[in-house]
Amino acid sequence: MTVKREKTLVGKAFTSMFRSMRVRNYRLFATGQVVSVSGTWMMVVVQDWLVLDLSGNSAIALATVTSLQFTPILLLTLLGGRLADRLDKRTLLTVSNAASTGLALILAILVLTGIVRLGHVYVFASCLGLVSAVEVPTRMSFVQEMVGPQLLPNASALSAAYFNTARVAGPALGGLLLASVGPGPVVLLNAASFLATVAVLRMMRSDELHRTALSPGRARIVDGLRYVASRPDLVLPLSLVAAIGLFGMNFELTLPLLAKTVFETSPAAFGLLTTAMAAGSLLGALVTTTRSGRPAQGVVVGSAVAFGATATLVGWAPTFTAAMGTLFLTGFTSLYFSQAANHRVQLGSDPTLRGRVMALHTVVFLGTTPLGALIIGGISDAYSVRAGLYTGGLVSLATAAVAAISTKLHHRRRHNQATHRFEHTEG
Repeated sequence: MTVKREKTLVGKAFTSMFRSMRVRNYRLFATGQVVSVSGTWMMVVVQDWLVLDLSGNSAIALATVTSLQFTPILLLTLLGGRLADRLDKRTLLTVSNAASTGLALILAILVLTGIVRLGHVYVFASCLGLVSAVEVPTRMSFVQEMVGPQLLPNASALSAAYFNTARVAGPALGGLLLASVGPGPVVLLNAASFLATVAVLRMMRSDELHRTALSPGRARIVDGLRYVASRPDLVLPLSLVAAIGLFGMNFELTLPLLAKTVFETSPAAFGLLTTAMAAGSLLGALVTTTRSGRPAQGVVVGSAVAFGATATLVGWAPTFTAAMGTLFLTGFTSLYFSQAANHRVQLGSDPTLRGRVMALHTVVFLGTTPLGALIIGGISDAYSVRAGLYTGGLVSLATAAVAAISTKLHHRRRHNQATHRFEHTEG
């Protein structure tokens, strides 16, 4: 009986973990995203290696391409969130992924014909950033339209799970293909992968979507900013996301440098570093699928502290194996923190403003990457990639510690105020 009961409990836990997959539209979307994101992560490996090869292992060149890809997100994502609140999200996602397909095809032709130059990669990264400024906030706010508000935490966590499943498979496969067939065919596969998302979006049943009311009036960006500013419970997680995104989340820059200049590995081994971090992130995503409501502020702050500590350990790692281990831990803590902050912001937002709120979340998380890449890239060039990793980890840890102290003082102040009011009433 005990064994049978344990099997039943495991079965229920498994079913609960994947409960959003019962929704046909979300199931289609997740399938397409696994293919598309796998192609994207294959492309990350190829793009980083291509930039290093064309620039003579320049950290500044790698920081520049990262900055060019994320600058449009910093400048234009709030406009993308405004569009997501005003227009049909499914249509916006279809157009965005079709545009990404075209961009990847152009780059593939340049690489396959052997005429690609560093400037071409810069232009590709900039244009992809323009598309992402619309696609990212639209995709994040579209999740609720597919599954409804009750399944949103689970669907969001599953989205992170399939994203990190693709991060496990994509870099490893990208590194192997890069070593065996070269960059051109990998870029071509990335172009094809975007079409998977286009296909599943058109296969969805529109009458089964939980459409939120479109924002009335002009859906001004400033209204979203004022709304967030009036909500301290949103300001704190967004502030943590901004600081950690700026200094701590620069692994697209630091990992290829760590692999090529410190451990002097092959492209395939570089893919393994990215895969190790993605595997930790996948475990973190699976853990967060059990979340059924809005996480407390302490969960957000605590996971930020954990990320800062593990990210600092990556800079210390003396061997390739140690680097893989610390990156696994960092992947777990980074995902857990990201999901906790995302859920606290998204589940606490007005649905009519969610596109603009999640656009702001995207700006402070991804939009800070250009500046962060230049800062960490400059430190890595002037000193070493380990110095860049230490800087990112320690600044993230210090910011999280300040937030933890601030939260504790805030709770103590509220407790004292409540006690004072009670004593005054009793008196």
